[in-house]
Amino acid sequence: MFPSPVVMLSIIAVAMAAVAFVATRGGEPTEREVVPSSAQPSAPSTSASPSVKPKPKPKPVVKRGKVYVEVYNNSGITGLAGSVATRATDAGWQVVGTDNWVGSVNGNTVFYPQRLKAAAKLLALDLGIQRTSLAVDPMRLDRLTVILTGELR
Repeated sequence: MFPSPVVMLSIIAVAMAAVAFVATRGGEPTEREVVPSSAQPSAPSTSASPSVKPKPKPKPVVKRGKVYVEVYNNSGITGLAGSVATRATDAGWQVVGTDNWVGSVNGNTVFYPQRLKAAAKLLALDLGIQRTSLAVDPMRLDRLTVILTGELR
């Protein structure tokens, strides 16, 4: 007499599970924990599998020679705009003018239109200027405007 079909299926299922266990034993797991960027775990994960991190957005590449720069002197130091313009040109920036600035500015600042924000930060870094700010009227919106109130370090 033959065993019932349920017993036969149970024996086959156990045998297949044993084969799968032996075949996959000792290998690294291929699954990874995926954490959405909006979900922040409250405690560090103790699992051995690495988490998949979202790739950072690529930073815009600034081509110094393609960005217009104007340098203005708002201090009593003669020739300051010219000397800083030379430094900017030597760093690769396209300086298109220097002059004196009439008005009040709180400190050495690189002013920028929104689309040139990354360029403004790079120019400020190149010149050793600590402040950047959005351009205001009457500044032109196709270039960076440097206003100097004193010596640069």
